[in-house]
Amino acid sequence: MPTNHAQRDTPPEPCPMVQFVGLISGKWAIPILYRLIVIDGPVRFGELQRAVSPITQKELTRQLRLFEQKGLLRRQIYAEVPPRVEYTVTALGKTLRPPLDALADWMRTHAADLGAEA
Repeated sequence: MPTNHAQRDTPPEPCPMVQFVGLISGKWAIPILYRLIVIDGPVRFGELQRAVSPITQKELTRQLRLFEQKGLLRRQIYAEVPPRVEYTVTALGKTLRPPLDALADWMRTHAADLGAEA
């Protein structure tokens, strides 16, 4: 059987699941992103931190900066004293709602089977 040298020399396409996990890696990534998507409006840092408690300020800041760099959320800084910062999910970030809703539904359905809280 003849072999296709071009096919053998072409690197395999990266697994989209590995790429996705790289995007949302970290214990708090999905809860933060999902909360921003569900709220669908401006959220202040403190409000977001309470919503995904017990996340640390340092970890929340790190994740928010990563999501901002990826274009999944927008940060608005207001020149006030004390400074006010609000985060809003972008149109790109909103496209994650259907798959995240599906994961949330799956967890609600199967939490008991996994011995986890729903």
